[in-house]
Amino acid sequence: MGEKTIYTIGRQFGSGGRAIGRRLAEHLHIPYYDKELLSISAKDSGLSESLFQNADEKPTSSLLYSLAMGNYPMATGALGFNEMPLNDQLFLIQSKTIKKIADQGSCVIIGRCADFILRDDPDVVSVFIHAPLAARVYRAVHVYEIDQDKAEDICLKSDKTRANFYNYYSDMKWGMCRTYDLSLDSASLGIEGCIEMILDYTEIFKKHRAQDGERVE
Repeated sequence: MGEKTIYTIGRQFGSGGRAIGRRLAEHLHIPYYDKELLSISAKDSGLSESLFQNADEKPTSSLLYSLAMGNYPMATGALGFNEMPLNDQLFLIQSKTIKKIADQGSCVIIGRCADFILRDDPDVVSVFIHAPLAARVYRAVHVYEIDQDKAEDICLKSDKTRANFYNYYSDMKWGMCRTYDLSLDSASLGIEGCIEMILDYTEIFKKHRAQDGERVE
């Protein structure tokens, strides 16, 4: 693993994944990318940013296309770019943006299948942040200011949308521990505890990779 480190952070709604990612980036003095990816992708492609906002972390809505292409449509390459549903075209554009950003140096990237898109990059540390539903509902109400009677439903529906997006565009399962390098319970560890764990893991991972490199040489 080189000096560069790309942190990708998947998260359950209300788990504090965004806050952890932002604080991690601030601590390391590296760029943080969340909604910023949408504006960069729009600028790179010349398309309207609203298109990326409307499709953000949502799979294609084309049922016939999904049925025709199977469970992993993006892997088949059966259709040309212009024949794909709009959401799939936007995903490919955003994937190029994520790869370009990762090439530029260390950063934190929130969601959007970044861990899968960068799966062949040896400088990636992929993290998933989760928490019990009660803790996520509490955060949704007291931090995001969502109505108490809507908070649980929003948490569950948001997670379902993110899972559908991830599972549709990757060959892995959203939220499953084996999908990520590190899976952390933010309710047990807290924001700062999660950051500490990520930094500790990175240090051990870099040391282990360096030792492997010495053995190969």
